[in-house]
Order: sequence, then structure tokens, then C-alpha cells
Amino acid sequence: MLRLLLLTSTAFLFTACQQASAQKKDMERSTERGAALYAEFCESCHGVNMEGGMAPSMADESWAYGGTVADIRRIVTQGLEEVGMPAFGDVIRGQNLDDLVTYIHSDLSSEKIPAVENVSSVEERVKIEDWATDLDEPWGMHFIADDTALVTEKSGKLWQVSSVGRIEIKGIPESVDERQGGLLDVATDPDYANNGWVYLSYTHADKKDRKALMTKISRGRIKNGQWTNEQTLFQAKPEDYIKTGFHFGSRITFDDEGHLYFGIGDRGKKDEAQDLTRPNGKIHRIMRDGSIPEDNPFVEIENAYPSIYSYGNRNPQGTIVHPQTGVVWETEHGPRGGDELNAIKSGVNYGWPKISYGINYNGTELTPHTALPGMEQPVSQWTPSIAVCGLDVYTGDLFPEWKGRLLAGALANQTVRLIDVEGETYKGEAILIKDKGRVRDVTIGPDGAIYVALPSRIVRLTPNE
Repeated sequence: MLRLLLLTSTAFLFTACQQASAQKKDMERSTERGAALYAEFCESCHGVNMEGGMAPSMADESWAYGGTVADIRRIVTQGLEEVGMPAFGDVIRGQNLDDLVTYIHSDLSSEKIPAVENVSSVEERVKIEDWATDLDEPWGMHFIADDTALVTEKSGKLWQVSSVGRIEIKGIPESVDERQGGLLDVATDPDYANNGWVYLSYTHADKKDRKALMTKISRGRIKNGQWTNEQTLFQAKPEDYIKTGFHFGSRITFDDEGHLYFGIGDRGKKDEAQDLTRPNGKIHRIMRDGSIPEDNPFVEIENAYPSIYSYGNRNPQGTIVHPQTGVVWETEHGPRGGDELNAIKSGVNYGWPKISYGINYNGTELTPHTALPGMEQPVSQWTPSIAVCGLDVYTGDLFPEWKGRLLAGALANQTVRLIDVEGETYKGEAILIKDKGRVRDVTIGPDGAIYVALPSRIVRLTPNE
């Protein structure tokens, strides 16, 4: 009887996953049809972004003739003779009418996330002093003891660093220092004191084609300055390696249930961020030994990467699990504008490149949509881009009033942002430091100080008493 119940339960779960997958595909097809119909029949008058043109704006939520689903259906079908809008009831019918109405209404009803602006500064609250100097592009850092941290250099070296010197760790995995790629993040196991595991993310080359690259995750132990006991935790299929030199991700973080999270950027293949059979443009979740959690959202989807936790993520370079709330916070690069702060949730589509608050680097339109059905909005967004990189939660005692706030680094903007959040809600932010150099990483030391990785040094922030 027990075996029968287990088989029945397994069959039910598999059927539910199949149904959820089918519903997702139906929603995507409906959205695509609605967008195509809007472009064909509505865009020339109402504008690409529903901002108006020959006809009034549909984006300001002040429709003179109603903005409900029923109102939109009536207007599209019957027209508005008094303002010269034709009736489309003879040419747009049935499912096409449903898709167009749903598309227009969902874009109108989706709350637009305003860009961060007018940010105050708390820089006068901190004293800044060098902690480690003469480094070559430090990318990631993680403390293993008081005044001792592991630090990666993009060029491929792992150092054990303290305020009095450093030791190079020999024998680490080979990485490829190619444009944005190289030796990336370093993290230690939550039970590091007992098991000694150290985790690395890095750019890896395919054995048969050294120009084909992808983010890889490994772990090992350090004994007498030597990397040992190496294990591969995540490696993409050879056919999914890509010959571009950018958007590799990739920060490592852990929750208290045995999971490890890491991100891989879209690798310049933006449409693949929506493809569950490709690893790029995703946040992944594995167990600390590299095995796949049974409750990952796409484990039952044929040909999907079972490690995928969320998708539609352009280039995540900050990921941290909030120790008080368990929220998985992520910062990711937008294109020109539209850097995002996201609360990452299981199975959720974060929209890239279908929706974005940014534009192409050459100033042309990337997408007319900042919102579409079935796609998550960011918690907050930065336009113009600040080039987010590195993320942590303040947990120390030197700045007790900041406990629980996020610390987000920025490359182009050369700032560390102190971000106030409540649950999954953004409350506001302040600039902690500015114009000291491109910020690659930020972390909290055992002493409660804030450590910031700049282009050639690591600085230590303490209260300015």
C-alpha cells in the first residue's frame, strides 16, 4: 500500500509539473501574440510604449473611456467614433482579441518601478583606511579568521591575505582571464571550521576549444598553502560553452538549509536567458556537494538544467542570502540603464530580455516593455546604470543601526550603497563611500568593519569617531 501511495504521489507531482510547464508556454505564446497584434494595429497611433502619439497615451492610467478588461475589449471591438478610433471587431476576434486585451491591460496594470534618484550620503560616518595593497584586480574576498581573508585576483591567483602580508594558494583550478572572465568569487562553507571546504567560481575553457568559455563552480580544501581535494560542483555541457568574453556572473552564497546559490550571466546571448535548456542568464541552486535539490523548480522539465532556480537574469554580480529573513537578494547589470535589485524566488522569470528598464548601448530601443504577464518586476532599479557588483548584508556591531541592511558595490558609479530593506520590500538607500575607485566586492569582517575591494587594494571602513 505504501509503495502504491508513493507511486501515485510521484505520478501526481510529475503531472503537476507538466501542467505548470504547459501553462507557462501557453502564457508566453499569448504574450507574444498580444505584442504582435499591438504592434500591427495599435502602435502607430498609441506609441511603442503606449505613451501616445496620434492617439492618447495608454500608460498614464487616466483613460477617459475606462481601463478595465471589459472597457478595453469594448473599445477595441466597437471603436470610438467621436475621436476617430476605428472598430476592430471584424478583424480581431476570438483568442486574438483575448490576447491583445490581456496584453494591453497587463502592461497598464503592472506597477512601474521608479529609478533610484536623489540619494543622500553617509560618507561622513566612516573612516577609510587601506587594509591590503598592491593587489591585481581583486574580484572576491571572504574572511576565514580575524584579520585573515581569502582573496581572488581576476588574473587567476588566490591569496590568503592579512594586514601584515599574504600567501599565494598553489594548485587552484585553471581559469581564463578573458575580458570580464577570470578567477571570480571565493566563499567558504557555512561549516568551514569543521570541514574546511572553500568554493570558487571561475571562467572555464572547453578542452576541445579553448575559445569556448563558461562559468564553473568547484570546491577544495587548503592545506599548507596548497589546494587539495578538488571537486567539481557545476559544469555546463560542452555544447553550451560560448565564445564570448563577458557576462559570467558569478557570486556564491548559502542558505541555512544546505543550498548553494550562484549566478551565470547571459554570456551575450540574451534570448538564451529565457531558455531553460541553457545555463546562462540564470540563478542556480545546488546542494553544497553539487547534488540537485529535489524541490528545484525545473527538475521535471525535459532537457532543462535541473540546477536552475530562476531565469531571465542578465548578469548577476551580487548574490546574498539575508541571514534574518532568508530572502535571496541579487543585483544584476542592466544594459544602458536598468540595473536591478531582485528578490530571487523559485521558478520565477525575471524577464530579461523581454522586459527591461534599460536601452541598447548605442541608444536604440532594446524592448518596448518594462512589464509583461508572468515576468517579475525588480524590487528597485538604477537608471542610469551604476554597474552593480558585490553584495552583502551588514551583520556587525560597529554600526549597530545598519544591521540587516544590504551593502551593494558599483563599478562605474564607484560607490557602495547602503540599502534599507524590509522583507522583500525596498525602503531606500544612501551612499556609503564614493569616488575611491571601481568597487568589485564588499564584505563584512569578523571585527564588524566593512571591507571594500577596489582596483588594486582593499580598504577597511570603521566608524569615524
